[in-house]
Amino acid sequence: MQRSEAWGLVCEYTQSDSLRRHMLSVEIAMRAYAEKWDEDVERWGVVGLLHDFDYERWPDPPDHPLQGAKILAEKGVDDEIIYAIKSHADYLPDCPRLSRLDKTLYACDELSGFITACAMVRPERIVGLKAKSVRKKMKQKSFAAAVNRDDMVRGAEDLGLDLNLHIQFVIDALAVEAKVLKLLPPAEEASSN
Repeated sequence: MQRSEAWGLVCEYTQSDSLRRHMLSVEIAMRAYAEKWDEDVERWGVVGLLHDFDYERWPDPPDHPLQGAKILAEKGVDDEIIYAIKSHADYLPDCPRLSRLDKTLYACDELSGFITACAMVRPERIVGLKAKSVRKKMKQKSFAAAVNRDDMVRGAEDLGLDLNLHIQFVIDALAVEAKVLKLLPPAEEASSN
């Protein structure tokens, strides 16, 4: 599936701007890791972009991601892409994370959302954000309470990555696309429109 087709599905099934930006942030992180590890950047990006495209319509497990997987299968999307998307849900016992693609999606999903939340409470947004600040926010259970901290830690461990380095890598990837993700400082955001 081409990126343009994947974006079309996101727009068809997801109206929420924040959920679309989340999928874009995971796409960006996935592309960065694919480039780092000499993997297929387009393929990995599509996995990140599509991983939650069905969530708005079917938020309850196991409908998410199984309804999305069904739609993708009907569109002839490659089984590896569908499997990776299904494997990001811990509640599907028949879809353990096996490949580096599967594990990277899991490692980037919750973390991308948490980094975005951390950035949004800073005057500078993502500019200058460091892993140390993100780790500090992880200890505040009331901050972005819906984000599972264990998933973020487990994601890095499953990939054999140091958590601090993983966090900083994702921050740096998202910072490159800060304008697209609306993570620029408010003054810069206003002047770029």
